[in-house]
Amino acid sequence: MALHILFTWLAVSLPLLFLLSVKNFNNKKKNLPPGPPPLPIIGNLHQLGHLPHQSLWKLSRRYGPVMFIRLGGVPTIVTSSPEAAREVLKTHDLDCCSRPRLVGTGRLTYDSLDMAFVEYGDYWREVRKLCVLELFSAKRVHSFRYIREEEVGSMIELIAKSAESGTPINMSEKFMALTANFTCRVAFGKAFHGMEFENGRFMHMIHEAVAMLGSFSASDYFPQFGWIVDRFTGLHSRLEKSFRNLDVFYQKVIEEHRNANKRNEEEVDIVDLLLKMEKDQTELAGVRLKEENIKAILMDIFLGGVDTGAVVMDWTMAELVRNPRAMRKAQEEIRSCVGNKKWVVEDDLSKLKYLKLVLKEVMRLHPPGALLLPRETMDHFKLFGYDVDPKSRVLVNVWGIGRDPGLWERPEEFVPERFEESPIDYKGNHFELLPFGAGRRGCPGMSMAMATIELALANVLHSFDWELPEGMTEGDVSMEEGAGLAVFKKVPLTLLPLKASREMDA
Repeated sequence: MALHILFTWLAVSLPLLFLLSVKNFNNKKKNLPPGPPPLPIIGNLHQLGHLPHQSLWKLSRRYGPVMFIRLGGVPTIVTSSPEAAREVLKTHDLDCCSRPRLVGTGRLTYDSLDMAFVEYGDYWREVRKLCVLELFSAKRVHSFRYIREEEVGSMIELIAKSAESGTPINMSEKFMALTANFTCRVAFGKAFHGMEFENGRFMHMIHEAVAMLGSFSASDYFPQFGWIVDRFTGLHSRLEKSFRNLDVFYQKVIEEHRNANKRNEEEVDIVDLLLKMEKDQTELAGVRLKEENIKAILMDIFLGGVDTGAVVMDWTMAELVRNPRAMRKAQEEIRSCVGNKKWVVEDDLSKLKYLKLVLKEVMRLHPPGALLLPRETMDHFKLFGYDVDPKSRVLVNVWGIGRDPGLWERPEEFVPERFEESPIDYKGNHFELLPFGAGRRGCPGMSMAMATIELALANVLHSFDWELPEGMTEGDVSMEEGAGLAVFKKVPLTLLPLKASREMDA
């Protein structure tokens, strides 16, 4: 029996080892970037660990800001400096702006029709144009102002009840509920707590879908046989179930919108806009917009919008509560600008200079996408003299760039003032700070996300003082990261709200 197993293993492994040796021989003829030696078959997968952005940053400190690794059978370039990021996201943007065909996550992407994962081409360009000019334009973002202000106001009122009763609250949950409500109202026309889905399991569906998108799938790195592993581990069935749930949900939303009568412009949401385009027989790269395309676009808006904003707000409050001086400075600025008004409104946000510094510093330390979504090269090009072949995967470690001691003084410390005289912003123009990416694949929803984040945090800091639960000190606040599509705070942030120590007009 043992000999039978051994011969079976050799029969499977030896051809793979032979192919790998041939590849390695060919690679020696090229000028590949330096990197850790790979193991047979699995490559460098064993070195990724639970938090790949941290593991890759440690490796890059040894092998350099342009590093070559193998993830299973996938050749991968890891960049971890502003100069290298500029090369792949700007100079060679067109050479490496496609996406790898991720088999595992692809089960959630309607045959890769959605903008985040679809390969570069005419269809992607048309969908990108649609999102930038129609769904996320400055005019459209402004038109949803009243929704942002209503949802933030509702969250503040709920927090006020906890302040009156002296009850600590889970801020992580509050921020997730806020972004879910706002995203659902913008996209679907009603808040998530109004959604009827699987007996109130709507938030569970969100968490599961985000977890699946951020999960490790063997099929992504071993296309020939990885599906066997995914079936054995149960990942395949979880992906299928998550996809079915989302498909049922989007179908229901679309049917409700087809049957609804909108009375005025304020009631029009993103589903209405997309259905109008479908009715008008709008074409994307010669293909008529259909229901499947609409679901794919909703996938991007829904999952991207809910998770990212909540993560940024969560990390911000965690850093502020650990740094009382910065907390007081932010509150003093907000309360000075707003005066005795009950709410901070969007017209006030442009005056809040220090809050903007705080957010830059938070996204330096805690970018939601620590490793930008992987790109795939389409042509051969030279990167600092190294050969990069087509069909190579490219990862940009923005988490590592944000903590590089060669770029930042005291990089591990939270110091918003470092940006006071700095022109660096987070909009994709400065490669030292890339929370939303850059180039053709930069996040089109950045303006929508930041409008919600700034308004929510300004009101949270304006309306309440914040204390840690009894017995906790600043040093007890866990900053441990959890791995997912966005790097989240693993231990939820629990704080005690106190009514702000001043009089506010109703």
